Amino acid sequence: MYNVHPSEKLIQAFRQKPYQGCCPTQAEFLFIGLDANYAPNVEEQKIFSKIIEYHEDAISFWQKYNLHHPFLLDGYKGDGRKYHKEFSKIRLSCKDASRISFIELLHLPTTGRNDLKSSDLDKNHLQYIHKAIFSEHTKAVFISDAVFKLMKKTSIFSWMNDAKQIEGHTLKVFHEKKPLIYKHLHFSTYGKFQAQKEEEIKAIHNIILGSNISDLT
Repeated sequence: MYNVHPSEKLIQAFRQKPYQGCCPTQAEFLFIGLDANYAPNVEEQKIFSKIIEYHEDAISFWQKYNLHHPFLLDGYKGDGRKYHKEFSKIRLSCKDASRISFIELLHLPTTGRNDLKSSDLDKNHLQYIHKAIFSEHTKAVFISDAVFKLMKKTSIFSWMNDAKQIEGHTLKVFHEKKPLIYKHLHFSTYGKFQAQKEEEIKAIHNIILGSNISDLT
């Protein structure tokens, strides 16, 4: 069960591009989430035009504002800001804009708290995610345990295995062969898991920027 966002403009943006960041099938690094959550009144906020600008061309947005997501702009209030504020600790730059894609299991934007079931998911969208994962461009995929559990319940991703530790990798992996599918804590996690999340963020930084070459082989 989920709450579709009331903004028709936002829904239309997702129908045209059911992802955030660069095109998933062209990206080197995929971050797969559950659903794209927005403040319920986002269309009334002053930065809404910039959110639409981002959805139209996320690469240009990052290069123009030197921010990977509009939730980091002054003025946005609502869900998703903490996630992207923590993500920014990976320390990527606008030079990485064409390498990073965010795509959620749910194909529509949402608001509020949601409890997704496999029956909520669109098969065509899941097939698109599968295509993106195994694109020739993809080097690594990052998902949380909650995302894995929901993916595992679908026929398209029933092949995925429980996360395991392998030699030379800081993060556990759900898929050992290329592309590596890494497990990480949700970026909004806080409290007693904060220290672990900080270590994982460093590992993701190394994977994407190539500081730790073993994480890419």
